[in-house]
Amino acid sequence: MAKGKRTYQCGKSTEGGGRRDYVYAVNKRNLEAGQKLELSKYDKTTRKHVKYTFVDVK
Repeated sequence: MAKGKRTYQCGKSTEGGGRRDYVYAVNKRNLEAGQKLELSKYDKTTRKHVKYTFVDVK
């Protein structure tokens, strides 16, 4: 069976203990090999916007 065109990535907070609050389905064709998605999101523990780095989820 063929693999899908999308992969799931889980966001890990750079502050606040590294919580994993956000999960995105990302199109594989839009990201280069080994590239990590970085977004500014709200962290519940620190109560402010921090940078989240996204890594692949198995």
